[in-house]
Amino acid sequence: MPASTATAPVVLTAKALLLDMDGTIVNSDAVVERCWRDWALSHGLDPEEALKVVHGRQGYATMAVLLPDRPMEINHAENAVMLARETADTDGVVPVAGAPAFMAAIAALPHALVTSADAALATARMTAAALPMPAVRVTAESVQASKPDPEGFLKGAAALGVDPADCIVFEDSAAGIAAGRAAGMRVIGVGPRAGAHAPTAHVADLTTLTVTSTENGSIQLTVAATA
Repeated sequence: MPASTATAPVVLTAKALLLDMDGTIVNSDAVVERCWRDWALSHGLDPEEALKVVHGRQGYATMAVLLPDRPMEINHAENAVMLARETADTDGVVPVAGAPAFMAAIAALPHALVTSADAALATARMTAAALPMPAVRVTAESVQASKPDPEGFLKGAAALGVDPADCIVFEDSAAGIAAGRAAGMRVIGVGPRAGAHAPTAHVADLTTLTVTSTENGSIQLTVAATA
């Protein structure tokens, strides 16, 4: 008989949650793939190879990986153009399954958005997905270094007044998971890209998560068992 792949429920406790946006609570893959395929083709690159790099990073950092010999000022200039295009294109932007209920469940709990998008793009996508914008947010303008650098998550924890070790990160990408781990945080990986990058726990989407608050004010996350 084949070996069982069933898993027991996973219960994690934290004092704050730090949420990536794209691929984690907002499904913007359609836009990302349209824009970055066009960019890759215009630079003579394989779009499929480019799409392996783009998720989780700021655009200029993606460009630096794909065109390592190009001056960074060109990457920043092209990233500004890319951000404007992505902000204007919300066709196909929808919430990740379970995200509306999840965001409602954490509304009164300490949490922050930590995204590689700039403020305009984050606002456009959260609005298109009909998700509430967290009061505390760390966007591209807030940091000097893109994920996988931990700066964004550390700033999110500081803004909430919570020790990094007491934070749980929600991320979908290799770069984001690496950033969360480098910040000394536990990571719940969300979606198909996350499982291969050793998150603390992995979920296909947000429908299998239960959020409760404990008597001491902590946040308890339960990841449902799988059969």
